[in-house]
Amino acid sequence: MHRNRSESVIGHAILVVGSLMALYPFASILSLAFTPRSERPSGFQIPTHPTLENFAAAWTQGGFGRALFSSAVVALGVVLGSIVLSAIAGYAFATMTFPGKTLLAGFLLIGLVMPYEGLIIPLYYMLGDLGLLNTYWALILPQIATSVSLGVFWMRTAYEGVPRGLLDAAQVDGATRWAAFRKVYLPLSMPAIATLATLLFLFTWNEFLMPLVLVAQNPDVQTAPLALSFFAGNTRNFNASVIAAAAVLVALPVLVLYIFLQRRLITGIVAGAVKE
Repeated sequence: MHRNRSESVIGHAILVVGSLMALYPFASILSLAFTPRSERPSGFQIPTHPTLENFAAAWTQGGFGRALFSSAVVALGVVLGSIVLSAIAGYAFATMTFPGKTLLAGFLLIGLVMPYEGLIIPLYYMLGDLGLLNTYWALILPQIATSVSLGVFWMRTAYEGVPRGLLDAAQVDGATRWAAFRKVYLPLSMPAIATLATLLFLFTWNEFLMPLVLVAQNPDVQTAPLALSFFAGNTRNFNASVIAAAAVLVALPVLVLYIFLQRRLITGIVAGAVKE
């Protein structure tokens, strides 16, 4: 019993230290964002006169309203496209037998392990030939393609957790495979779909390399991380407090989303990882 208590104390101490290390950079940026531009804080310190002027300056000078809208359009497009394709393909892999099934699964596995940087240059030339560079489609279509590999494996695992007897019972009642998918598998897999959608939204929102290469020439479709990079690199408007406020604006939607969905996210990840 004494040993178990000691292990518990050590474990909690490690978690506390790890949490402090993870929170310190964010707390530093947050405190800097509320610090008046006239002050120059050194390290982390709570501002004596907190102000919102840095957020107003970042919003107007950096054009983050347009950038956040672009990020939302791209993220929602990627999530919707990836979920639809992954849900249907995952159902096929989980419940059907067809020629080339193993080969297709191998191709999807390649999509999971292929270095992301190796795709960006071929994508640039391919999208240029199609006339899609510097458009929303240049970000939505490739990210759907790169997300489907994860999505199919995720949804296949979720569908395999549904008792096979439900599919057999639905077919005995005269339901087609499509009807069984819509009325049996899809409703039972909604927690897995919600978790996958949240993960894909987070990945897409924080994506930087693809917007930098594919839409850097069109300010109207630049995403929030790319706009933040350009804004921080503009020496004419350089101010540490304003840049920190801009970083908070870019991270805020993801932070709010995670706060509201953290319980469902963790539950969905655990449910997807453990198969009975």
